[in-house]
Amino acid sequence: MSSLTTLRTTRRPTRKHGHTAVAFVICGLMLFPMYWMVNVSFTRPQDLIANPPHVFPSQPTLAGYELAFQTQLPSLVTSLVIGIGCVLLTLAIALPAAYGMSKLKAPGTGVILFLFMLAQMVPGITLVMALYTIYQQLGLLNSYPGLILADATAAVPLAVIVLRAYMLGIPDELLEAAQIDGLGRLRTFTAIVVPLSRNAIVTAALFAFLFAWADFLNANSLTTGNSIVPFTVGLYRYIGSQTTNWNGVMATAVLASIPATFLLIIAQRYVAAGVTAGAVKD
Repeated sequence: MSSLTTLRTTRRPTRKHGHTAVAFVICGLMLFPMYWMVNVSFTRPQDLIANPPHVFPSQPTLAGYELAFQTQLPSLVTSLVIGIGCVLLTLAIALPAAYGMSKLKAPGTGVILFLFMLAQMVPGITLVMALYTIYQQLGLLNSYPGLILADATAAVPLAVIVLRAYMLGIPDELLEAAQIDGLGRLRTFTAIVVPLSRNAIVTAALFAFLFAWADFLNANSLTTGNSIVPFTVGLYRYIGSQTTNWNGVMATAVLASIPATFLLIIAQRYVAAGVTAGAVKD
């Protein structure tokens, strides 16, 4: 019996180390494109044709980043403005909607949630074609409000779902106590529900920003010319004109990934709490 126990005790660390090794391998495979992007961004163009390619730049250069700042900085600023605008508009719509669905028992909640889920399955190109026709009539093409609204239409359904699931976990007794103390529904929402929903708000805001930041379909379809050029469109055009200058292209990609990476690192604990909240409630 003792030998069996010893054998089991020996197998557990072995399995744990094996799982850890597999996790490292998977993470390495997933992160390899990012590593190669950073590597190429510091490599001189003439060194990129080396055979085999260098694992690390033999003579690192910042020329690619200098070129990226000169050519793509306005596009990065444009995407930043659109991303922040998308976050503000998404929260302005999703927060009261989720509050009404979760705590005010708004009629038709089930139908609306079903339509939100259905909207996530509609191909994006179909929505863009409809938006283009509407925008052409309203004069919203090549405008910040147009791109912000287009990105928000995709971010709002997910934000409502996440926020509603979180708000369902807020005790009704807490809201009833606030109303007994004289707080109205609006004051209860702003003073109690919103602060308690911080994790879900950060999660919804992060998803909305990342969607707008990485959006290419809306940015390419609803803009023409050079008046408003989000970085995804700018990078697409830059690749077409700089096919021999890959260190500049990759430097632009590195710069574009910094805001998203920074936000994910800061908000990861809020995102984990916001995504898992409401998993066992309805």
